[in-house]
Amino acid sequence: MAGFAPQHLTALLAPLKHVSNCWIAFSGGLDSSVLLSAAATVREHLPGALYAIHLDHGLHPDACEWAAHCQSQCDLLAVPFTVRRLHLRPLPGESIEAVAREARYRAFSSLLAPGDLLLTAHNRDDQAETLLLALLRGSGAQGLAAMPFAAPLGTGRLVRPLLDVTRESLVAYARSRGLAWIEDPSNRETAMDRNYLRLRVLPLLRARWPAFATTLSRSASHCAEAAQLTDRLAAQTLAGLDGERPGTIGIPALLRIDRPLQKAALRLWLRRRDFALPDTRQIDRILDEVLPARPDANPLVAWSGCEIRRYRQDLFALPPLPDPPLATLEIDWQVGGDVAAMLGLPKGLGRLEWHAASDRVDPTDGQASELGQQSLIVRFGLTGQDCQPLRADHRRPLKKVFQEAGIPVWLRPYVPLVFKGASLIAVAGVCRCRSPDSATDPLGEFRWVGHPWEEFGLLMQERRRV
Repeated sequence: MAGFAPQHLTALLAPLKHVSNCWIAFSGGLDSSVLLSAAATVREHLPGALYAIHLDHGLHPDACEWAAHCQSQCDLLAVPFTVRRLHLRPLPGESIEAVAREARYRAFSSLLAPGDLLLTAHNRDDQAETLLLALLRGSGAQGLAAMPFAAPLGTGRLVRPLLDVTRESLVAYARSRGLAWIEDPSNRETAMDRNYLRLRVLPLLRARWPAFATTLSRSASHCAEAAQLTDRLAAQTLAGLDGERPGTIGIPALLRIDRPLQKAALRLWLRRRDFALPDTRQIDRILDEVLPARPDANPLVAWSGCEIRRYRQDLFALPPLPDPPLATLEIDWQVGGDVAAMLGLPKGLGRLEWHAASDRVDPTDGQASELGQQSLIVRFGLTGQDCQPLRADHRRPLKKVFQEAGIPVWLRPYVPLVFKGASLIAVAGVCRCRSPDSATDPLGEFRWVGHPWEEFGLLMQERRRV
């Protein structure tokens, strides 16, 4: 595409169906200024109503001035404008680029309603930079596919209508229209990999191979086709790898397929669960350390935002576990009467609920009628306890109760243990326990809800009558 005209947008977006709104990701820079101007020019031919969204990362002292500039440009074009402030606080050692990118896509994802499009101004030169960075990082076909024209984002879709337009064409368009745009001084900092490529490396490549951006974009398209074929095969394979619990992979089934297909299936499984993909070393560790481990072992492979664990023959992918509550922690809780009681648990562990037994009481359990308000204590991670589930004929160690219920070793320190005095009367989400004086125990159900492991069908509330 030698030049750029607004009509290119309508030609590219016309085939998109069931569109409600078209949001422009408007940073105020050159590329997004061109995209906004062009979209406003042909707004009556767009597949949805036109809006602009600006994200203030809170990382630059001029951020407020940039937001004001974007507001003024949208006012001139009569485009409804929204600004969201991210207030990023990168931790020491974290990549500011990576933190900002993840925060942007979270914000955009939360913005889009079903049927909405987010239009970004990534161009052909951006695509070439992305492919080169992926090559330098040793990415596979999925990474080398670089940026697709369209992809799901939240409940909407992300669309990059300028991917076949060169930055040179965008500059020419902006100058011909007299557009004003922001020059972010951080774009000149060559300490950032992308800036180093753009400012130091690409000019040399362009001098020797003027069409390099076009040819690299073509290579990215070839890689995208290869990645699609790989994903198709991986999806067919993954359909036969279900573990015993929802969302898990069955390790015996995974071990029966070839190693390259194992890797493809694992990557697709993680992508579907919205986890960042592991690097080659980490995925090799999953195959070499986690899969062949003893069923009673507790191996772990972790990277940013994800932990791979196993229990028995199931492979789990889950967000990093929070620090387990201290074994010395004691939380007082009043339950009883006809009113349900709720108890907030330590951060990340959801809440505990008690529901009165009402007409679910089973007289064969030998428990008395409701005894009014009672004082309970909730604790965690205690060892040496035992429990006699209501329909069991003898007491057994808590470890055995967990094993029979299929609760992974790595989850047990987080399970709320409900005591009445010194007697364990419930293992939340697992079972009720008989106490020496069970006739005075509160009648009802203890439910553990809002915890991170519900999706796996773990710690499902005991539905027996009590």
